[in-house]
Amino acid sequence: MIANSLDDPLYYLKNFQAVLCWVNERYRDLLNEEERGFIEGFSGMPEAARALLVRMIMRKGSLFRASKLRYAEIGDTHEVARPLLDTGWVDADAALTFEELGSLLTKAELVATFRHHQPNAKLRRPELIEQLQSVAGEPRRFVQWCPHSDDRVYTLRLMALCDRLRLMFFGNLHQDWSEFVLADLGIYRYETVAFSPESRAFRCRDDIEAYLHLHACRERLDAGEPVADILTALPGPYDNAWLESRRARLMFRLGQACERHGELDQARRLYSGCMHPGARVRRLRVLERSERFEEALAVAREAECAPESAAEAQHLERLMPRLCRKLGLPRPARRAPADVERIDLVLDRLACRAPVELAARNALHETQSPVHYVENTLITALFGLLCWEAIFAPLPGAFFHPFHSGPVDLVHPGFRTRRQGLFETCLAQLNSADYRDTILANYQAKQGIVSPFVFWEALDRVLIERALACFPPEHLRLWFERLLEDIAANRAGMPDLIQFWPKERRYRMIEVKGPGDRLQDNQRRWLEFCNRHAMPVAVCYVQWQDA
Repeated sequence: MIANSLDDPLYYLKNFQAVLCWVNERYRDLLNEEERGFIEGFSGMPEAARALLVRMIMRKGSLFRASKLRYAEIGDTHEVARPLLDTGWVDADAALTFEELGSLLTKAELVATFRHHQPNAKLRRPELIEQLQSVAGEPRRFVQWCPHSDDRVYTLRLMALCDRLRLMFFGNLHQDWSEFVLADLGIYRYETVAFSPESRAFRCRDDIEAYLHLHACRERLDAGEPVADILTALPGPYDNAWLESRRARLMFRLGQACERHGELDQARRLYSGCMHPGARVRRLRVLERSERFEEALAVAREAECAPESAAEAQHLERLMPRLCRKLGLPRPARRAPADVERIDLVLDRLACRAPVELAARNALHETQSPVHYVENTLITALFGLLCWEAIFAPLPGAFFHPFHSGPVDLVHPGFRTRRQGLFETCLAQLNSADYRDTILANYQAKQGIVSPFVFWEALDRVLIERALACFPPEHLRLWFERLLEDIAANRAGMPDLIQFWPKERRYRMIEVKGPGDRLQDNQRRWLEFCNRHAMPVAVCYVQWQDA
């Protein structure tokens, strides 16, 4: 693990240096001149200057008042910053806009700085800034804004470069430097995976630039820029499957934005060329809204031949009768809904201070047939514990830094295929009693390690042992196979409760619905799956006594 002990006052500097070493070892051939120069120049800086720079890099924003950069292990900020100013990595004379100044000054300082304009000191800070905006004038240096202050403002000029280095290390931009601290504190523990020198997210420099470009387009969309403007910058297909999946997801979100703004033709075009899961369903919805029923029927019939998922098949079952009715065609026969056991509970609302699922659990719980609240946690945990070795197998491109909660390709179409033999070995244990030993051993050995399937706070050994005693291995195999068919979709929608009869070695899954609640699509799919395979499942409808 890279994270250094927090007992070391310079732990953050050592973590940052470890990242630079990691990136330099694995990406030396892809680094540009600026990045190589920074890595080499950083190592030659005085230790205190390096520490101050890293403190700024790891804080939010790029503007810092010297008075706020006081650290015992660093010393006098003004003196320590000199080498950073000489390199141009930090600037102490940059012109600041009024908005930037306003983010640095307190309310009292704003009132004092603009006292000649007689600001209303009774206003809240946001309203005060708004009032002063009109009289602020052009950008200027901090010493010009605040000539009587002995403070300084440092502008960090390395954020774009550091973001690129962070991207190369993590393979994404949503993880940041706090990962090191959280790991060292023990808040997060990660599985130890073997890394080769080639363990890296990007194959070539173009991959890095492509990721950054897609990220910038996503930020423009989130900022509310017109979709048409973003589309002019959207690149064509990538030959890198991982990057292409990110581009497809961006196209999907652009299509959704077009739908929200009523730009249905543009949304249809985006969905037509998009391979992101769910794009074909959105395309069908747009065609239906546009009253292009014949085109929608042709697309729907094509999808019926090879639905991409159970969710798409479910949508087609609802869509086809509507399209046939619009076109005057015979309506297709509808499949009868699953015949699921129904439980009706009438509870005292005033006595129920817990959520409705927990209230139902308490009402159904008996000593001889205990009930556990396990929504989306128990079956996934049993799968994750049995298949731990396959999930965390150190395949090329699956892991490339020490802070992965799971493999990078977890929800990609080829996830199972790449590990086919490993999963077959894990699931073969269900043919004997070995699976119980493996699950319990991993529950003990891997306790607390981050996993995409195991949520430790929802588990205890009693629950695990009851499940292993009452779940037939045939049912476990069916559930696990369904998870592997579509991990992203099938990790959710499982029933809320599990009731066990340990002496009889049987169980019942229970979905809870409060007054006015309806079954969601993914819940219906799980109920139908369980019903199809003769798994005991029920829906519990709760009503209040005073209703």
